[in-house]
Amino acid sequence: MNSLNFLNKIVANDSLTDSLKRLRALGPVVFTNGVFDVLHKGHVTYLAQAREEGASLVLGLNSDRSAARLGKGPDRPLNKQEDRATVLAALESVSLVTYFDEDTPLELIQVIRPDILVKGGDYDMDKLKEAQFVRSYGGVAKALTFVAGYSTTQLVQKIRAF
Repeated sequence: MNSLNFLNKIVANDSLTDSLKRLRALGPVVFTNGVFDVLHKGHVTYLAQAREEGASLVLGLNSDRSAARLGKGPDRPLNKQEDRATVLAALESVSLVTYFDEDTPLELIQVIRPDILVKGGDYDMDKLKEAQFVRSYGGVAKALTFVAGYSTTQLVQKIRAF
């Protein structure tokens, strides 16, 4: 058994079709997205909860350029997209990792057409265009309970204070 098989979970957008067919055969496909710059307990708890919503979890990872535009600081993300994708792909809860370069994952969601879209509890799902799109074809869009007390930005500030 190859210990690096998890790297096969990282899929370029132009190769999504075959991977999605395999996942759809297993049951409902869940989608979530984010930067996941410095992975912490809040992230892995959220991703495990997201996976429980369906048979597989597709994670749309903000590219470095997309993450930089979020205004978290001039040196963010700290970890490059390939490194973040590798760490996320190693998680049991994550079935597939792909990237998006836009400000929101709407275009990627339009390609994937997940059965279920999940976001953290700090999002108002009724205001998200992504949620409106998923609901337009009968999919489910829901916010999961926010895992309080964990923030990459706060963690970075704490590290820098040393």
